[in-house]
Amino acid sequence: MRIDIITVSPELIRSPFEHSIVKRAIDKGLTEVYFHNLHEYGLGNYRQIDDTQFGGGAGMVMMIEPIDACISKLQAERTYDEIIYMTPDAKTLNQSTANTLSLQENLIILTGHYKGVDQRVRDKFITKEISIGDYVLSGGELAAAVLCDSIIRLIPGVLGDETSALTDSFQDNLLSPPVYTRPSEYKGLKVPEVLLSGNFPKIDTWRSEKAMERTQQIRPDLLDEPL
Repeated sequence: MRIDIITVSPELIRSPFEHSIVKRAIDKGLTEVYFHNLHEYGLGNYRQIDDTQFGGGAGMVMMIEPIDACISKLQAERTYDEIIYMTPDAKTLNQSTANTLSLQENLIILTGHYKGVDQRVRDKFITKEISIGDYVLSGGELAAAVLCDSIIRLIPGVLGDETSALTDSFQDNLLSPPVYTRPSEYKGLKVPEVLLSGNFPKIDTWRSEKAMERTQQIRPDLLDEPL
């Protein structure tokens, strides 16, 4: 998979890709991530990328020309499955979306900034808009890093145990059950006996019951969503 991230602040987003699971995926050649500084496509001597709003109002708006130039250059080199815009006024990222995107080959992610992008960018180029929550960040860089992490970890070969991602929260519209490790008892706090029994069918049943119980208590809304 190749991911091209268009950003006003490349230095802000690099760090999450230089550590842990995502870095290992890049080092293994399972994914490629490229950062494109929008200022390099800016207008005039000052590389302008934003301007005031038509109709007045506070906040600057990212201009269409630099974004068009960057996206058009990338599209001339390869075909992209999705061009994604990170913005708070969009559908919220969920596991189903991450699963679907992890199957794609080439993605462009445009990170918003200031008051957002000229609507014509969204109308002409964007194929999918994603929010990571009902709040506003200073820019879309951190949101893009969250999206990429959720996608890359699902690529076959990235996680050490191929089944690990399949048991994550939200994969079956359920939260994950409790997990434990050694020691089996710590300051009077004991691991449930069933997990020490070696009876794996019984353990699976216990985990399913706890996942359902947790979901009902914390996120009952998930149970109403289609799989």
